[in-house]
Amino acid sequence: MEKFKESNKKMRSLIADFPQNISAALEIANDHPLSTKYPSFNNVVICGMGGSGIGGKLVASWIENEIEIPISFCQNYTLPNFVDNKTLIIASSNSGNTEETLSAITEAHQKGASIIAVCSGGKMETFCKKWNYECILVPGDNPPRTTLAFSLVQLIHIFTELKLISTKKIAEFKIASELLIANNEEIHAQAKDLAAFIDNKELIIYSEAKDETIAIRARQQFNENSKILCNHHTIPEMNHNEMVGWYGGSNRYAVLFLDTEDWHAQNKKRLAFSMERIATKTDSIQKLKSKGETQLIRSLYLINIIDWASLYAAEKNDVDSIYIGVINNLKASLQN
Repeated sequence: MEKFKESNKKMRSLIADFPQNISAALEIANDHPLSTKYPSFNNVVICGMGGSGIGGKLVASWIENEIEIPISFCQNYTLPNFVDNKTLIIASSNSGNTEETLSAITEAHQKGASIIAVCSGGKMETFCKKWNYECILVPGDNPPRTTLAFSLVQLIHIFTELKLISTKKIAEFKIASELLIANNEEIHAQAKDLAAFIDNKELIIYSEAKDETIAIRARQQFNENSKILCNHHTIPEMNHNEMVGWYGGSNRYAVLFLDTEDWHAQNKKRLAFSMERIATKTDSIQKLKSKGETQLIRSLYLINIIDWASLYAAEKNDVDSIYIGVINNLKASLQN
């Protein structure tokens, strides 16, 4: 259990910084108003991978009922064909060197799209300077999955500055930060319970459809920090396919339901039915409840619990929560 103590100690510090990172990110946003005069847009495409990319999906889920133009995502080397000079491209890469995202913004430049970048420097900053695109710089040098607060705040800041959403949303971050600090002990207790609950089982995470990005973030954290595989699905969609698959379910699965307590009335019925039926196949079922008055705040609350749980699971299994050697090996092989 002591083998990766120092590495996990660093991860502990990085996760603990999450509420303070929100405050620091708000200061960066306040100091960087957008200076370019932009045209009206027909659509937005957010480009980003992994820990940098998940921020865009979270933000889109929070503003989808307010923004009046569609948001799409590019997690590949090439952009959708519809991208043109009426498209806003938001590129998010903590390192500034993510090759898929760099490829996408190069294509966006060729198509005449507007580009705004969020990064810590690297080739992306150089690209933006060369072509006079706005680039908001955020802290680097740490794993992108630990710098989520910076991308989230800057993305909301961009949408606010462009008057695509109201100013109310960005104010919720301060409330979220204060809530996380005030509930620190409870959050750690829930995280430890969750790590013990997994107990070397195959983890399946379910959420309501509007909260799928929280489930994706959870899956990513258990993948990278805990070094375990897990799956996720959403209600109501899983009721149309995966529910039948539970005929083959067993106690080897641990099932986690993410409950934001603001589910659609029909989905609440689906949740109760799903839990009842799954309980006939496995007794490892847990519901993780959030706190907060808005979707943004509830999302950050659950994310913080899961981040801690992924570290506690890493410590329990004696694995290095920071190590991502296989990803680094992949990147090196792509250069050959």
